[in-house]
Amino acid sequence: MSRHGISIAQVKSDFPLLKQHVNEKPLVYLDSAASAQKPLEVIERINDFYQNEYASVHRGVHHLSAEATSNMETVRQQVCQFIGASQREEIVFTSGTTEAINLVANSYGRINFKSGDEIIVSEMDHHANIVPWQMLAEAMQLNIKVWPVSDNGELSLDSLVCLLSERTVLVAVCHVSNVLGTVNPIRAIADIIDRHNTALERGASSGDSGVSNRARVRFLVDGAQAVMHQKVDVKQLGCDFYAFSGHKVYGPTGTGVLYAKHDLLQNMQPWQGGGSMIQSVDLYKGTEFNAAPWLFEAGTPNITGIMGLGAALRYLKRVGFEQISVHENKLTQMVLEALRNIPEVCIYGHAESRVGVIAFNLGKHHAFDVGAFLDRYGIAIRTGHHCAMPLMQRYGVKAMCRVSLAMYNTSDDIAKLVHALRHIQKLLQNA
Repeated sequence: MSRHGISIAQVKSDFPLLKQHVNEKPLVYLDSAASAQKPLEVIERINDFYQNEYASVHRGVHHLSAEATSNMETVRQQVCQFIGASQREEIVFTSGTTEAINLVANSYGRINFKSGDEIIVSEMDHHANIVPWQMLAEAMQLNIKVWPVSDNGELSLDSLVCLLSERTVLVAVCHVSNVLGTVNPIRAIADIIDRHNTALERGASSGDSGVSNRARVRFLVDGAQAVMHQKVDVKQLGCDFYAFSGHKVYGPTGTGVLYAKHDLLQNMQPWQGGGSMIQSVDLYKGTEFNAAPWLFEAGTPNITGIMGLGAALRYLKRVGFEQISVHENKLTQMVLEALRNIPEVCIYGHAESRVGVIAFNLGKHHAFDVGAFLDRYGIAIRTGHHCAMPLMQRYGVKAMCRVSLAMYNTSDDIAKLVHALRHIQKLLQNA
């Protein structure tokens, strides 16, 4: 037993699904970047809520409703502490990272951006952090500027400095690439944005005719691939918005979080209307809205999922990111070393700072074929464009294989992957 309460050796046994066989082989699950498996206590928390506690929130005075509301707000406080936010009112529950980013685009962008403004996104971003900005740009005549990815799979800070201009209103980037595993230097990016904002403010106050008195550049971080691998502290990161999904962090699907700085959230407009986000509705006088964050949670939320998310965060806290990081880093190096020793394997991305998300291709063999063959051995990996088609275009391929590690993976999983890849290579060569 570790000092955290759960040892890494014990972790895998806490995930029921991992005990099954696929194609008569013990399951080796290496697709956690797509969605992580769920520990038993998350499943039990969901079942317990349905069996013993279920009621809608915010709208009832009876016992079950009051308890459900209290428990949901307790999870909001949990999330606040989990990511180091200043107060629970900075936490909005969403259906996932995608909805969180769309919320910012519609509730902040549509109010604060204007024609000719510029948004910076990177070549390595997930479609969820590209498409909403493209849609907004088309609707508002904004310009999208692309932050290029180096051959090593990194973002150059010097390139960002060159991209920023007096028309820039937003930088939106992933914390961790869902394809390359690159951990981007979020604090350093925030510092560059802060210096840019300071320079613009000084120019405006000095009456520089070349600098308009513009709103500050805001910084949004897609944290979907970061929160399961490392401790996140949004105050230390220095971002304005941070989004992540519950299912990536061992919680249920259909849950997610948007963090927004308190002053920004208080001045954003609702994107969706409905129940719960109102104080009063009058057919003739109009609607008086609720305060943030509830202003952005129209309708009945995924209450059960939120309870499961709370259980997932408690589980993670007991395991501890310190030992998770040590374990996953060790496995990552094992995978990288093993793949380098397999002839014809091409690994994409060699960032100095990375997590256990590794993209590769096996010679000229299509990623789908490699993935299908691995499935015969009970090994689950992801193949395709990974909702990152601009990155595929950057590397000149249509698809990649992707191995993504989690705290429940073991050295035995890696050995089985390598053995299967070597066998597949021989089969494909002889086909």
